[in-house]
Amino acid sequence: MIRVENIIKSFDDVEILKGISTQFEKGKTNLIIGQSGSGKTVFLKCLLGLFKIDSGSIHFEDKMLKEMSIKERSVLRQEIGMVFQGSALFDSMTVEENIMFPMQMFTKKVNSEIRDRANIAIKRVNLIDANTKFPDEISGGMKKRVAIARAIIMNPKYLFCDEPNSGLDPKTAILIDNLIQEITDEYQITTVINTHDMNSVMEIGEKIIFLKQGKKAWEGSNKDIFHTDNKAVSDFVYSSDLFKKVREVYLKEETTQESPQRED
Repeated sequence: MIRVENIIKSFDDVEILKGISTQFEKGKTNLIIGQSGSGKTVFLKCLLGLFKIDSGSIHFEDKMLKEMSIKERSVLRQEIGMVFQGSALFDSMTVEENIMFPMQMFTKKVNSEIRDRANIAIKRVNLIDANTKFPDEISGGMKKRVAIARAIIMNPKYLFCDEPNSGLDPKTAILIDNLIQEITDEYQITTVINTHDMNSVMEIGEKIIFLKQGKKAWEGSNKDIFHTDNKAVSDFVYSSDLFKKVREVYLKEETTQESPQRED
């Protein structure tokens, strides 16, 4: 679990994050959504400790990030998995070598053990016969699977994903969403996803934080979002025709389920 309390972040006297408080829950897919310039990326980087916040606090379980010692931050770094927007694979390394990299960097385990762990991760993300291939020899969807396998090889407590569906076709994007949700549930990871993909919101948005102009304008689940009367979030999500259609179907099914059965 990650808890955020009233965090503020500015650049050159321009306040980007304006007192955000929320909680990201263990074993759930927690999504951060909002328009470009809403502060999503800055927020994610603050959570990762890449940006130092001006005020407020970020807690990983019961430990406050800004009060951690260098050793504690090092331990935390090993508990975090990261899936970057462009996958960020090393072109000169094979799929297997890319996945092994974090364990080679942050542990003292022997290569044979690391390779075994890499192959467990490869199997988990359903990569078949790809161990010796290089990134430019595989598809965009496979690259995302490699990035996810690399992120989970060290059995992280926390998984951060920055636009994991960027550049993918709709069918592949759904597969990646489902994979992230399955892994989150299976390993009980606290997963935080920065996304603009409305399909992700509908499919895996167990907890959604909507940012507008650096403030938390709304939070809830993908079911709550169908009922919200918050104009800011409605204007954002209902700009998608697909979301409108899904909402109509969802509300119709919900009404049908709630209607009492007629007795003859």
